[in-house]
Formats: sequence, C-alpha cells, structure tokens
Amino acid sequence: MAMALTCLVIATVFSLSVAAPEGPLISRIAFGSCANQTSPQPIWDAIVNFKPQVFIWLGDNIYGDIRRPFKLFGNERTIGPWKNVPRFVPSSEDEMQAKYKIAKNNHGYSRLREITKVIGTWDDHDYGLNDAGKEFKHKDTNQKLMLDFLDEPHDSPRRKQAGVYASYTFGPEGRQIKVILLDTRYHRDPLRSDGTILGPAQWKWLEKELTSPPSALTIIGSSIQVLSNLSACTGPLFYMESWGRFPSDRKRLFNMISSSKRDGVLFISGDVHFGEITRFDCGTAYPLYDITSSGLTQAVEKVIPSFLHFGLRFLAWITPTTMRVINNNCKHKSCTYGQPNFGVVQVNWEENPVSLRFEVRGVSGEVVNSVSISLPDLQIKNKNKKDVEVNDHKHKHCHLEVDLPWLTRHRLAILFSFFVAVLIVVQVGALYVVISLMVKCLRKCKLD
Repeated sequence: MAMALTCLVIATVFSLSVAAPEGPLISRIAFGSCANQTSPQPIWDAIVNFKPQVFIWLGDNIYGDIRRPFKLFGNERTIGPWKNVPRFVPSSEDEMQAKYKIAKNNHGYSRLREITKVIGTWDDHDYGLNDAGKEFKHKDTNQKLMLDFLDEPHDSPRRKQAGVYASYTFGPEGRQIKVILLDTRYHRDPLRSDGTILGPAQWKWLEKELTSPPSALTIIGSSIQVLSNLSACTGPLFYMESWGRFPSDRKRLFNMISSSKRDGVLFISGDVHFGEITRFDCGTAYPLYDITSSGLTQAVEKVIPSFLHFGLRFLAWITPTTMRVINNNCKHKSCTYGQPNFGVVQVNWEENPVSLRFEVRGVSGEVVNSVSISLPDLQIKNKNKKDVEVNDHKHKHCHLEVDLPWLTRHRLAILFSFFVAVLIVVQVGALYVVISLMVKCLRKCKLD
C-alpha cells in the first residue's frame, strides 16, 4: 500500500505537464469564469470575434449546485439567526451531467471550440458546492464530469490524479508561453484556517513547473484572486474567497516564484463577479499582475436594478485597496467593471522590446480596463546574485490590505453603521412626530 501511494505521488509530480509540439506563435489569449448555463450568453460572440488562439476557463464553468431562495421564516430557513438548512446543496451526478451538456451545446461556445484550443480549471460551483474545499464528498465524480466537459483525453494524467491542476506550453522555443492551471478546491483546507490551498502534492508539482526550462511568459491561472484581498476591507459586512485569506500559502507562493528566478510570471483569476487588474510590487523581484475576469454571465450589476448601479460603483470606488491598478484606461473611476466580461492577454512579439497588454472586455468586446507593459518589466534585473532581492516597500503597490490603518480598512463598515444609525434616528424621529401629531389631534378633539 505504501509503495502504491509513493508511486502515485511520483506520477502526480512528474507527469502533469503538457508540452505542445513546436507550433504557431501564440499572441492572443482569452479567459473567463462564472457562466451560468441557464442564462443568456451573448458574450461568446465578442470572444469569437477576438479570435483567441487559446481560451482558458477559470472556474464556475457551470453552476452545478442548487441554490435555495432566501427564507427568514418557514420550515426551511436559509438565512438569519434561526437558519436550519444550508442555502446551497449539491446536485446529483445526472443533474451535473445535464448542466454540463447545456453549457457545452451553447451555440456561441460551440463556435469558439471550433476555432480555439480550450483548457481550464474549476471553482466551487462546478466543483459541486458553494465555497467547498477538500471535505466535499462528490469531488472525484465531479472531476470526471469536468474533464469530460473539457474533452480531456481518456489517458490523461489529470484523470488519475487527485485534482484538476495541469500545465501547458505553447509556441516555438524562445517565444513560448507556459500556462499553469491550479486547483484551489480539491485540497483546500477550511476558510479562516490559514491552512493550505493546494495540498502537498500540488505544491511539489508547482515547484517543479516553476523550475522547469524557462518560457518567455508564464501565466498562472487561479480560480480565486491571488493578489487582491478585499475581504480585509469589506468584512465584517461580507467576505470573498481569495489567496489573501490563506496568508501563509500566499506568502509561500510568492517565495516559490522568487526563489525559482523565473521571469515573466503573471496571474489570471475569476470568482468575484467583477473585473479588475491588480498589481503587487513586493512579492518578487519584479511586479506581479493579476487580471481578474468575472463573469461571463454572473456580474454584480446584473443582480440589482440599473438605477442602483451608480451607488454600487461609488461603493467600489471608496472601498480601500492597495493592489488595484488605477489609470485612465478604465471605464469607471473605481477601475472595476461589474457587467459581464472576459479577460485578454495580448503579446506583440514583433515589437522591441516585446509588449504585453492585459485587458478586461465587455459583452460587445469593448475594452473597459487595460494595462500595457513590456516583457522586460516582468524580468529579474540581476540574476547573478545568489539570492534574488524582492522589491522594497517604496513602490506604490507594496502594502497588503491587512496592513492598512484600522479606520481605513473598516471604512465601509463604519459608513454602513453610520447609515444604519441615521436611518434608525430618522425612523424614530418620524415616529415621534406622528405620535405627537396624533396626541395633539386627540387633545383638540377632546376639547372640542
């Protein structure tokens, strides 16, 4: 038994890299997440028109779990202090399979599959249950269904390992792009535990991938945000999943990238139902970028009336952030985008130096957020040093959200509490005025 387990770990560590034969130069990559299979999906037209050579799923490729409605009263209460049933429950295998079939047969997505190499990983809703981690019982069954959706070959190592992580290498030597897709679900410890996201075998595999022969660009796909940790500023009102909620693992990731001395590393992510571009200058010897695209159908502004969009954008603007790139290329002042969107990485190999452009695009293909840099910006300046120095804290994007002053961090909660207090005062005042008028009226009637 021990020998079998050892062999499995060795196979896991050494076989999960797919090197494409030296082929066409890759210059256009698109990616996206959060696509509800029962919702209209017009965004595929814009993605197809972009003509990506690779498309990357970043999770929530379907919404497989069942979401019960908000109920404060009744036999099945999903919210409130008297909650007695979970709001999300897993679907059966047949139900999951039916949902994947709907997604795969979508006309727009079918057109994309005809012209583009499609790869991907998963997040919680296609894993099978909202916010689930390693404790989820149906993960092995759902792994098979997810790999079937991606047309993974039957002899693929991904079908034999614990988790869906994988890597791919595209393009000719000297101009290669390596894509590393992480599994942030199968081995993840409970939230608030500061445990592990990836698990021992996946960490060992990732280290091997980062120390493998160099590539011009290395894109690490994570279903949850790597750099941004907005929960540090939105709590206790609400929380979002991110690597920032597992600070030890995030620090380990930055250290692993730094010690590998690998150039050209950047992140792409999904999950949060809005798009943004973030940057961290003090994780490695060069800036790390995280292009977040979420979602293809699910977006924060779609769940509220249009007349409230301005208020939501204002809240996004005043929410403290240390990582978000704020520039003049954003459609909204907050540099977040709360409508359906997809992400883009473009490489211009003909320019000298090679240029990179990261974009978030809307449902019509319009650019709503972008950052342009050159490839040398993602390279270590002096590799001859034994230990690569991490950037110092003089840079703009060098502080974590958890290190912000208390009043700044909790600005949203303070404003919300103030608003609620004012609302209560106004209601009490209005009630007092109504009662006073009624008493006056009664006295007058009595005197008459």
